[in-house]
Amino acid sequence: MELAAKLIQRWMTVGHSNDSDAETAGRTAALAALEGHDDPKLLVVLCSEAYDLPVLLAKISSCAPGVSIIGSSTAGEIATDGPGEGGVVVTALGGPGFDIATAASTNAAADLREAAVKAAGCLNGLKLRKHTALMILTDGLAGDQEEIVRGAYFVAGASIPLVGGCAGDDLKMQRTFQFHNGEVLTDAVVCAAITSDAPMGIGVRHGWLRVGDAMVVTKASGTRVYELNDQPALDAYLDRLNAPAEVREDPAAFTRFALTHPFGVSKRNSEEVRFIAEANFEDRSIGCIARVPEGGHAWIMEGDSESVLGATDEACREAIDSLEGRTPIGAIAFDCIARRGVLGDEGIKTEIDRVAHHISAPVAGFYTYGEIARTTGLNGFHNQTLVVLAIS
Repeated sequence: MELAAKLIQRWMTVGHSNDSDAETAGRTAALAALEGHDDPKLLVVLCSEAYDLPVLLAKISSCAPGVSIIGSSTAGEIATDGPGEGGVVVTALGGPGFDIATAASTNAAADLREAAVKAAGCLNGLKLRKHTALMILTDGLAGDQEEIVRGAYFVAGASIPLVGGCAGDDLKMQRTFQFHNGEVLTDAVVCAAITSDAPMGIGVRHGWLRVGDAMVVTKASGTRVYELNDQPALDAYLDRLNAPAEVREDPAAFTRFALTHPFGVSKRNSEEVRFIAEANFEDRSIGCIARVPEGGHAWIMEGDSESVLGATDEACREAIDSLEGRTPIGAIAFDCIARRGVLGDEGIKTEIDRVAHHISAPVAGFYTYGEIARTTGLNGFHNQTLVVLAIS
């Protein structure tokens, strides 16, 4: 009876604001998330980088003194009543039955794996309950995000799932921000260890399909691709897609175009999608968010509304099916900005409506530069994918 009572009292709530003033937006979103509750244990803050971030975070912190906070800048925000941009979403978790520990590590680009080890160390001081997950928010522009997953896995081990996403900067691809308690960070990894008496479920789907024949990655280093089929990578990519002239000359136009034409790469017995972030128009190379192996095969992928929305339904069902029959109290969605590019403004409203329908509880999240979801095996970094964390 005592455990059942704790589960009933657990809660997740979401507040948001589109006010352009940082102080007003922070207060409005935080108070909406905290309304009616006096025992919050974690706030997750997701917002546009256009705000005065120290002011925003200070106001949110003042609304919940002593409560742990993690968060990041975004490429768009998600709340129960739909998607948005240029705003702030605050998610609050509270009640008995679970505990939280957080940590952050800066200067991540110097050693991504070690930065993840340090941030994931918040697990070490936490008395683990039956169900535990590690939420990770990172700087997606810092380098190969697979290294962050490897570092977190080193600490968490095989039994603790990893979930999260890469911060955005409204598609500027210049600088992203991460939040830990009262601090605004960049080039950082922040983590929240959530340990619970009730299950948490993770669903992962992308909805992209192969287009045309595979190309050989004849020259690559880390996240940068220099040659495909012995041709300059940028030229081979654009020629394969018969890209319009502006995409061949304008870096911003290229980034928008590449959002909906990612790479697929072979990874042992699976295929993974790679977010193409930018191109170098001088050396004709292409920059991705995660490693593209030299000597492997890569192909171009495309999606449409039907395939992307179908993946949304599947990710939600997978997350809910992992709750062992319990009802969700809420969900956090980590949705790639590229999927938004396929769906368009009306399509993303449909997508979030579908997530809210499946969950039938508060929904929060953001549009990312990459997604983290590791439940089995070593691999856990994704691109162009929807990851849903359902909490019961």
